[in-house]
Amino acid sequence: MPTGRGWAALGVAAALFALWAGFGEVELMATGTFLVAAVAVGVGFVRFASPAVGVTRRIYPPQVHEGDEVTVEVDIVTERRLRNVFVEDTVHGLGTARFAAARTGPGQRVTARYEVLCRTRGVYPVGPAEVAITDPFALVERRSPTGELDRLMVYPRVERLTGFPAVRGIDPAVQSTRPTFAPYGGEDFYTLREYQVGDDLRKVHWPSSAKRDALMIRQLEVPWQARALVLLDARADRYPIPQAFEHAVRGAASAVSHLYQGGFSPELWATERAPGSRSDNRYQQAMEILASIQPTPNLDLRRTVARLRRQGVGGGALIVVTGVPDDGVLGAYRVLAKDFTRTVVMAVADRPGETAGTFQRAGAVTVYAGPSGAWAPAWRTAMELSWSTASVG
Repeated sequence: MPTGRGWAALGVAAALFALWAGFGEVELMATGTFLVAAVAVGVGFVRFASPAVGVTRRIYPPQVHEGDEVTVEVDIVTERRLRNVFVEDTVHGLGTARFAAARTGPGQRVTARYEVLCRTRGVYPVGPAEVAITDPFALVERRSPTGELDRLMVYPRVERLTGFPAVRGIDPAVQSTRPTFAPYGGEDFYTLREYQVGDDLRKVHWPSSAKRDALMIRQLEVPWQARALVLLDARADRYPIPQAFEHAVRGAASAVSHLYQGGFSPELWATERAPGSRSDNRYQQAMEILASIQPTPNLDLRRTVARLRRQGVGGGALIVVTGVPDDGVLGAYRVLAKDFTRTVVMAVADRPGETAGTFQRAGAVTVYAGPSGAWAPAWRTAMELSWSTASVG
């Protein structure tokens, strides 16, 4: 395929042939013929010089949030000597990097790095890389895709929250602002399940694995007090502007991260997806859902929450993240709050609305932060007030 320079050479050759036909100057014909021959030789050169190039890619850090920079390292290995090799690697939706090597030897490894600013959350395909070789005059190039297709997962931005809701265990006399719980499970045996990528191999139950010819993991029971559910209201009509929904997603991600680091075992529910299986990588599963979630029109929140409760939920803390609170959120709260000792409602609003008093009278802790605001200060104030109230009561 001719490059821009190659097409320009052919255009000039056509003009020279036209001038030769008009004026009869042999020099014009000779120059035009030379240009056409140069392009033809370039075609033969790139046809026989196939780009026998292997490309591997590494992306680090493996977990990034919106606003962070990620480094992509590309290793290029050629099977034989090549000249004028160009490699183009694309992070679809974020940008393209182009590298050039004037000369490579057989088996030689060339490493290139580039950085990408992760402007927004999402799942971005990376590659496959495209290798191009040109003739010495850069008149013709040959392109071919190589390497594997990778995936860049950009999590929502997370705010560092302070304070936890006051929760109780099965015994109402036991109350604390932080559960005594290790994030990877309790001490009581719960069930056996098949191995999932990311599970701790120390929890493999080898007798059962040998019997079933598949790796089986010992799943330990999570203490009731340490269980938490983060419910993200994804109804599109609750968010008047796109920035409001993005702020709600960041609030849900901040709550999941904060609870996980604080010793809770949080599950995420969004749209019609119920909490995932009890596994050690539930935090990663939640963040992957939040990385790609979009507002859902015509979502019946009350019906889906009723179905969620029938599946069996309950524990110490319920976090409801919504836009402008309405009767649908209030109904979901009344259904789910029966199974949790403390509920926190995070609403994307600059000030409390008409339903704020209803939530507070029902015992919920309310946190309000507008699309241009921050969750952290509002969360801290709400937690301090709720703990002082719970201590007095």
